[in-house]
Amino acid sequence: MYFGGSIAVTALAAVAVSRSPAIMNFMISNSLLSIGGTIAAMIGTGVLCRSIPYSPGFGTKQMSWLLHVGVMGAVVAPLTLLGGPLLMRAAWYTAGVVGGLSAVAVCAPSEKFLNMGGLLGAGLGVVFVASLGSSFFPPTTALGASLYSISIYGGLVLFSLFLLYDTQRVIKAAEHHSDSYSGRPFDPVNAYVLIFSYSFSLNLEEISL
Repeated sequence: MYFGGSIAVTALAAVAVSRSPAIMNFMISNSLLSIGGTIAAMIGTGVLCRSIPYSPGFGTKQMSWLLHVGVMGAVVAPLTLLGGPLLMRAAWYTAGVVGGLSAVAVCAPSEKFLNMGGLLGAGLGVVFVASLGSSFFPPTTALGASLYSISIYGGLVLFSLFLLYDTQRVIKAAEHHSDSYSGRPFDPVNAYVLIFSYSFSLNLEEISL
């Protein structure tokens, strides 16, 4: 429910923001204020959502979740300028990749992908540095083209592996969770928001292709 709800709310927020000229002008201005503001909003709402204890029903946790995925929708609203066909194609590709990888993670032997944590952390550092470097070196140069390729294709592979890792981690956490031992119920919001974040990143990488 939370994964599908995240997709729906993100799409609705993106459409709503795309129809507001004032907000769209702010989002596409590429100023330090807009870039810093969107990054701070995404990180801040994500931390807020994850920090609130989960309780069944609709409460503060669920409202913070809606706020977080709504901000993510606002951030990607400028992509609507690329046109519907391109976005729909990327969405179908993402759905196929996420569905296939999730099936692999569910059917794989227990903890098969849970040993990749260190490798994924190192890969994330490489992709992050490449993304920063591609901002300073134009893609027309050999170094800039290499950094851009690492950022795009490396990010695509990395987020796919993260999806395998976290899907299996969520399954294990749900299977071994004990309300009586931990003193709190299993938190599906944090689990599915994390998986949605990687699916969201995969979609952005595929649009960049």
